[in-house]
Amino acid sequence: MTQSAPGLSGNQKRKMKSASRLYAVQALFQMEHSSQTIDRVRREFIEHRFGAVYEDGEMLDGDLDHFSTVLETAVNHQAAIDQMTDRALVAKWPIARIDPTLRALFRAAGAELRGNDTPPRVAIKEYVDIAGAFFPDGKEPSFVNAVLDHMAREAQPEAF
Repeated sequence: MTQSAPGLSGNQKRKMKSASRLYAVQALFQMEHSSQTIDRVRREFIEHRFGAVYEDGEMLDGDLDHFSTVLETAVNHQAAIDQMTDRALVAKWPIARIDPTLRALFRAAGAELRGNDTPPRVAIKEYVDIAGAFFPDGKEPSFVNAVLDHMAREAQPEAF
């Protein structure tokens, strides 16, 4: 769990960013589910989840800066991100009716799409992969791809 890891390979840095995205989705879900503050959840993830070892394997360390940026942006701009998500959803499916895991995913992805640090296509692929991890047998990854494509075109039209 290094903030900036100068000695790591590019591949390892990418894996850490991917892990931090997954952690951000989990943290946002936990915050909504348990009404915990961002500071409490962030501390729990950094101290207990980044690099934790479980019976079935070891969790990757996350990129602390990326995790914090996604989490803070999602919380600080939640209303705008939710509105952008609503515009990407079918009119009969406002974000409040979406599965809470997907809602957290859309908020994390929306936070990342608001910035210009990650190319939109990279962010979409990463979050579609996360959807596949949470819903391995469902249609959710395709749904996430469509919604995030719409959101990305709104947030960064110049990238398409």
